[in-house]
Amino acid sequence: MLNPSKVMESITVKLNQNLIPDQIQRLQQQIEFMIEIDKLKQISRKTILTNRSREENSAEHSWHIAIAVFLFSEYAQDQKIDWCRVIKMLLVHDLVEIDAGDTYCYDDQGRQDQDRREQQAAERIFKILPPDQSRSFRALWDEFEKRNTPESKYANALDRFQPFLQNYVTEGQVWRENKITRSQVMDRMQPVFDGAPLLWNLVKLFIDDAVQKNYLAG
Repeated sequence: MLNPSKVMESITVKLNQNLIPDQIQRLQQQIEFMIEIDKLKQISRKTILTNRSREENSAEHSWHIAIAVFLFSEYAQDQKIDWCRVIKMLLVHDLVEIDAGDTYCYDDQGRQDQDRREQQAAERIFKILPPDQSRSFRALWDEFEKRNTPESKYANALDRFQPFLQNYVTEGQVWRENKITRSQVMDRMQPVFDGAPLLWNLVKLFIDDAVQKNYLAG
């Protein structure tokens, strides 16, 4: 099993031979962060893959919506947004799940302390980085959570749309297992209206169809 401490000790020895002290500390922190975020691949989500073979993990989710940024860019509410910033935001936003885990969006009890758990996780994980990058990554995460910029609104729209689409394509398997209703999904999907209103029209059509096909309770 990988021992991060041993890995860092070995890296430090090699860095000391080739870099000046300031470079050593910075690169050490960046390597430590890179190793730490690999844990996101171990965090399972309720959303299942489209072939229904297993649950997706949070790293797969982040990759999928990062692709969606430019795939669906023509549907964004604001066409002058910083697309690169949106991608960064979406790649960073779920890193807190390394500590906090993935909270199922329809789990009312789990959501009661979700914010506290994720704030604590953000504090620990982003502080692994050098100070300037720590501030930058944390600012991206905070912006996503607040949903008060055009970039964060579009990012949140995609974050809601991706699992919704997979739930629909898999005939509402997870929705049906958890007895999710039309009104719950409509409420959950509201950020799509704010960030990508044309996708919202598609969401409404899919929701109506899902109810008709008994993927969702009416």
